[in-house]
Amino acid sequence: MSDTLKLSEARKGARGVIVRVGCHHREDEHTAELERRLLELGFVEGARVELLHEGLFGRNPIALKVDDMRVALRRHEAASITVRVEVAA
Repeated sequence: MSDTLKLSEARKGARGVIVRVGCHHREDEHTAELERRLLELGFVEGARVELLHEGLFGRNPIALKVDDMRVALRRHEAASITVRVEVAA
């Protein structure tokens, strides 16, 4: 069984596959730049992600494993990434 959620809503240990990057219904200059940057970092549809660590204050930043690399993001940046989360059986 699986479900989708924004990567910013995930908790430590969550694993899944990216199903969408960016906000396809409303584009402004800042949103388009963030989407471009995320794509350059490897946040592409089909990439496997795992949330490795959450910061102490406001759970920011978060450390993620994206395929075989590690990346840190702020939660507001991670909000533009939709993930199909793998639910443990």
